[in-house]
Amino acid sequence: MSDFKPRFLKPSDTSSFLDKNEPQSLESTDFIYNKHLSQSIQTQRQRLPIFNNRNHILYLLEKFQTLVLVGETGCGKSTQIPQYMIEAEWPLSIGVCEPRRVAAISLANRVADETGSLVQQETVGYAVMFDACNNKPKIKYMTEGILLREMMSDPLLKDYSAIMIDEAHERTLYTDILMGLMKKILKRRKELRLIVASATLDAKALQEFFNNNPTDDKKKDTAVIMSVEGRQFPVDVFYVAEPVPCYLQASVDTVLKINESKQPGDILVFLTGQEEVERTVRLLNEHANLIEESRKKEKIVVLPMYGSLPHHDQLKVFRSAPDGYRKVVVATNIAETSVTIPGIVHVIDCGFVKLKWYNNETHTDSLVTLPISKSSADQRAGRAGRLRSGKVYRLYTEEFAAKLADNTPPEMVRSNLTYAVLQIKALGIANILKFDFPSPPPIQNLKSALEILYALDAIDIEGELTRPLGFNIAEFALDPLYSKVLFSSGEFGCSEEILTIIAMLQVETVFTKPSTGNSIIKARIQKRLFEVEEGDLITYLNVFNGFIQSDMSQGFCHKNFLSYKGLKRVVEIRRRLEKMLRNYGVPIESCIRSTEMIRKCLVKGLFPNAAYLHHSGSYKTIRGDIELSVHPDSVLYTIPQPQWVIFCQVVHTTKLFMRDLTVIDSDWLLELAPHFYFKTTFHE
Repeated sequence: MSDFKPRFLKPSDTSSFLDKNEPQSLESTDFIYNKHLSQSIQTQRQRLPIFNNRNHILYLLEKFQTLVLVGETGCGKSTQIPQYMIEAEWPLSIGVCEPRRVAAISLANRVADETGSLVQQETVGYAVMFDACNNKPKIKYMTEGILLREMMSDPLLKDYSAIMIDEAHERTLYTDILMGLMKKILKRRKELRLIVASATLDAKALQEFFNNNPTDDKKKDTAVIMSVEGRQFPVDVFYVAEPVPCYLQASVDTVLKINESKQPGDILVFLTGQEEVERTVRLLNEHANLIEESRKKEKIVVLPMYGSLPHHDQLKVFRSAPDGYRKVVVATNIAETSVTIPGIVHVIDCGFVKLKWYNNETHTDSLVTLPISKSSADQRAGRAGRLRSGKVYRLYTEEFAAKLADNTPPEMVRSNLTYAVLQIKALGIANILKFDFPSPPPIQNLKSALEILYALDAIDIEGELTRPLGFNIAEFALDPLYSKVLFSSGEFGCSEEILTIIAMLQVETVFTKPSTGNSIIKARIQKRLFEVEEGDLITYLNVFNGFIQSDMSQGFCHKNFLSYKGLKRVVEIRRRLEKMLRNYGVPIESCIRSTEMIRKCLVKGLFPNAAYLHHSGSYKTIRGDIELSVHPDSVLYTIPQPQWVIFCQVVHTTKLFMRDLTVIDSDWLLELAPHFYFKTTFHE
């Protein structure tokens, strides 16, 4: 590890903050976890900032079809507005769309507590990928993709009195699709109400987007803006004096320095992805063990937080730390606005975020680590000021902060649109080029999506969804390429294996990465026991089968440096995918002795992601001629490189790396994807 230690400066200050015993501002008040916890639920609800606006909100919802509501995270908008509408006896269900599953589940549980009911019962429920309520609760929290699929059977959403699109400032692909669709539905259902809620948003632009008033008479407006004041305490901002060489190590050092300074309050660390989070948690836990052994008083409990973390582990961050401990939460940007973690007083911001960026030439998304926007930086800092005066430690210079973009570009203008186009087609929108998006996507991205869908046999030459395959793929909550592989698995007699592989691809990684020298070597040796020359996906199959054969043993995972939580999640995802495949009549068969059939089946869907070994020693895409490299984590990195591969993901760091690779034969591309490839496109 580097000996570099981050040195923080306040803006326009010349002294290092954490090197002096200066912070008197926080020591004057005892740290409080939740000062309203002992009060009744009703009293807690009334103490939320939004409560004073209750009657005005209900009035606006009576008068206008669309309410654009701007309110800081924690003001109560996500939990209270649906309850206000039920209390006001709106006749049908209130649907609340969240960009992340953890937010949908945690909000549903909170509202169940407030209403004195059980979650997934008559009053409140949730529906997320692979986990949905079977009944029709009065208040339903769901991920955006769930509502899109509901629209396929109920295009006008006749089961709902109102739809709330929460966290709209994130401008996910689904958010923009939903807003475009809701604009059409509102014209057909005058009694339906839409609430677009956000912590930070260009409210005026959205009000104009939804305002169905062709006249200059403001009295005929159908959309209105309302702002709700949050409860925000002052936050001191500290920047590093010079750029840090490794923000992971700098994060660890900063956590330990805060802890040693004995300032009260829990700590929230922002990193870019699951792998970084888990590595940092391991590093901090090593220090936590040393603190325990030395019997120091400044003990810490370290918790991860990311989207694919199992639900019961996600809930741990919402609980207070045991007596004598400080809670340290290491999170992705899921903690920016989607969830409110109680107790946070200190925030450490790495200054970066992972975003998907679509490349038309390769027909693939690249996962790119980029600087955050000023808006995101403000949101992260705001997490420190929810409870009391807080502090944010930015692991970047003040000069770097000044150059950040104001906002993150919407996913719609930078993403692979294949699934989006498929969903819109399934909802009966014939001319995708005329669909009214809040931020119009690049035409080339739309054309690319149509080309991929045609090659997948999901749409015909007229651009209409094929039956049954196109409609079946549209109903699956997966990347269409993966759905195509699943639906093809019966044809190749390998559905058992394909189910496992696709389920494994739904978690970021099942391999743990030790931080110390001997453990790193041991982990590498153990991983080799599962590795095969056919590539990463067949290796994943071996890992899963070994886990199942061990009776899902934690000891097996510990010995082989595997994530027990990750593999348990894979088991659950696989079970649900198998149930869905059976419902579509796909035979569940195994061909474990023939990896060729498994790899051919993978080519059936992943053919756009093919690359060949160029004489220069690098790989290149067949179409676009983009240079790619094998990721160091791949099993193919240390063996003689095969001539042809398919990949699942491209990661852009120092260069473009392919991840999740499978060795293939070039003839399979011509055989299985004739719409997409022909002999002259090959560069052998």
